[in-house]
Parts: sequence; C-alpha cells; structure tokens
Amino acid sequence: MNQKTVERLEAMLKRSNLINEELTKPEIVNDVKKLTSLAKEQAQLEDTVALYLTYKNVLNNINEAKAILENEKDEELIELAKEEIKTSEIRKEQITAELKVMLLPKDSNDEKNVIFEIRGAAGGDEGNIFAGDLYRMYLRYAEQQKWKIEVIEENESEAGGFSTISFMVKGDRVYSKMKFESGAHRVQRIPKTESKGRVHTSTATVAVLPEIEEVDFEIKTVDLKIDTYRASGAGGQHVNTTDSAVRITHLPTGVVVTSQDGRSQHDNKALAMQHLRSKLYEEQQRKINEERGTLRKDAVRTGDRSEKIRTYNYPQNRVTDHRINLTLQKLDQIMEGNLDEIITALINEEQRLKMEGN
Repeated sequence: MNQKTVERLEAMLKRSNLINEELTKPEIVNDVKKLTSLAKEQAQLEDTVALYLTYKNVLNNINEAKAILENEKDEELIELAKEEIKTSEIRKEQITAELKVMLLPKDSNDEKNVIFEIRGAAGGDEGNIFAGDLYRMYLRYAEQQKWKIEVIEENESEAGGFSTISFMVKGDRVYSKMKFESGAHRVQRIPKTESKGRVHTSTATVAVLPEIEEVDFEIKTVDLKIDTYRASGAGGQHVNTTDSAVRITHLPTGVVVTSQDGRSQHDNKALAMQHLRSKLYEEQQRKINEERGTLRKDAVRTGDRSEKIRTYNYPQNRVTDHRINLTLQKLDQIMEGNLDEIITALINEEQRLKMEGN
C-alpha cells in the first residue's frame, strides 16, 4: 500500500476518533441536526476504518513474527513465526484489495431511497403486461432485502399489468443496488393472445431516481400548480369518496407528477413532491454532465430509458444483460426477484471501471 493511501486512511481514522469524541458532548447530543449529521458521517467511515485497523493489526503481527526470526533460536518458535508471516502476508494482500475498493469515489446517492418509474413501451398490451411483471420482480427483490415499497401512482392496463406505475423503495442503500436498472427491458415470449404460437418482442422502460430531500433541492412554491381530484382504482376506502389524488405541475419545465395511492391528500402531496424533486434533480444532473462532457457512455449504466440494457427470453429461460455480456439460464428464478447475481456482477463491473479510471 502506497504512502498516499496510508495517509488518507490515517486521516479517516483520526476523523472517526474525533467524531466519537464529539458524539459524547452534551451540546452535540442536544442538537438533533448536528447529531444526525455526525452520526451519518461516522456510519460512512465505520467499515473502512474498521478494516484499516485490522490491516494495522496484521502488519503488527508480521513485524512481531519477523522479530522472532531475528532473535529466537528455538526451532519450534521459528517455524511458528514463519507460518504467521505467511498467513499474515496473504491476509494483508486481501485487505489491501478490499481497501482499494472502499476508497473508490463514492456515488453520493448510494445511501438513498429510490423512486421507480416503469412504463409499458413497444408491444402494446404485451409491453404493459411485462411492465407489471417487472414491478412484481422488483417487489419480490425488495421483500428479500427487507425494503419497504410505497406505490405513488399506478395506471392499470385492461389487458393486465400497467401502462405506468411509479413507486418508492425505502431501505438500506437501495440506490447502490437499484441504480443499474434504468433503461429499456426487452421481453421475448409468446403472448397469451397469440393463436399461432409465435414469439413476440416487447419492451418496458424503467427509470430509477434517487430520493432527493427538500434540503438538498429547493423548489419554489410559485413555480408549482397543484390540482386535486377524485382518485380511481386501488387505494382503499378513501378512493372515489374524496378529492385525495394530487397532480403537481412544475411550470418552468412542464414536468407533471401525480399521486393517488396515499391514504390522504396530505400523503399524496408529500409523495408527489418527492417524485417531482427526484425528476427535476435527475434532469439538472443530466444537463450538468452534458455541459462538462462527463456523461458516461461506456460504463455500466447511462440512465437513458431508450438504451436496451437487458433481454428476458421466456422460451429459452434466458436473461442477458447486454452491458456486461452476462447471460443466465435462470429467467424463472430472476422473475421471482432473485436478482443478486446480476446486481453483484454490475457492481463489480462499475468498480473495475473506476479502478481503471473510466
């Protein structure tokens, strides 16, 4: 490990120790905002600092074993010291590799909840049905991760599935895993309405937006047009009894969001505002990247809904992720929410690209 990396890790260790001291001070404990900020920073440092302390302990074991080799004459102790050095050197290399990954530039949104938008695209009814299948797949995965899903808006298709559905996923580091799902998902299968048994190709698009807090992105009230209306469809006893659904239009951009699945008008307005902040933030970041010329076109994801990222072939029970040339003959398992193998491969590819400087 080079000196620059060691200095960076030492600075993180020093900062972690300082935060621990700060968190015991009464003036910090009584300041909720400051306490929350420090606790969040400490959580971000915790794993890296713990592994660095393990690394230092391993180095200490190597040095102690080398001292035994230099000063000890007992053959049995010498053999034990040699074995300790051999084992510790292997462990040191493992930890060094892990720390390199931990020190890669972080996506500032990785810790955040996300808002999904799924739309049936090409293929008419079959595209909408597939949008429903994707929603169910993400729902199953969220259940496995013990995440919580909250539907914001759903427009059911008469043939099944959804023409559009948007929902929030809340939990631990949701965006870090789900950010790779943005793009066009293609399905190849025989529709139920196909009398001649021909395979059709349809698509649904997915957008994954990080949840943006009010303090992170300000929207002026004067720029909003807020309408309420009678909700329809699923949502409980309040549906069709009160004007609980909310539609918000951001006048400067024309972006429109709606929410009707909350328990009240207040809930729907809060969900719609969260959705709006995320959409406006995404558009702002896209423009900034374009102006800086830093939009990544070669990496794991671009966030472009028109980019075909994955094909689901039902006749062959096959899923292919085109960004990393990964093909799995496990479509039945993946549609039940078993996405970890694909997501882990995508994370590893992103880390590889970062380590190469891409």
